[in-house]
Amino acid sequence: MEFKLRKCNLTDLDTLLWIAKETFVSTFAKDNDPNEFQKYVKGAFTRGKLKKELQNVASQFYFVFEQDELIGYLKLNQSKAQTDINDKNSIELERIYVLEAHQGKKAGRWMLEKAIQLSKNQDGIYYLWLGVWERNTKAIRFYERNGFYKVGEHSFFIGKDEQTDWLMRLDFQ
Repeated sequence: MEFKLRKCNLTDLDTLLWIAKETFVSTFAKDNDPNEFQKYVKGAFTRGKLKKELQNVASQFYFVFEQDELIGYLKLNQSKAQTDINDKNSIELERIYVLEAHQGKKAGRWMLEKAIQLSKNQDGIYYLWLGVWERNTKAIRFYERNGFYKVGEHSFFIGKDEQTDWLMRLDFQ
């Protein structure tokens, strides 16, 4: 498979909003309380919120294409855009999602490699970190196979439902 990465800009807002909702819902809806989940999605995936994230110079969104078809996206955060650790010597991989119809093509691995390359190529960055739901054992194994290790936990709320994310880290040196 041939994949391509393209940095998103404001003209991509509606497409980004669509793929962000689509991938999040298909990944997590079945494992959450439907009412709490719908409340969360309604508040978390708004045009205004996503526009603000796109305009933040410390965050970068990237679309992933297979030939000319959009199949996924990822988001990297630096400094104060990070959702937790906030270490100036790190980058957070906040989101990495592949549309359900394109899973199994090794796109996730390719995307992770690109996120690592983008992070390593910046001066003063020593590690990449992410948060992953403790019940997403498939993702945890994927990250562990790719060199990440658990460094902590934090709470993540889907509505009123408090969940635990593992904080995982990949050192560059």
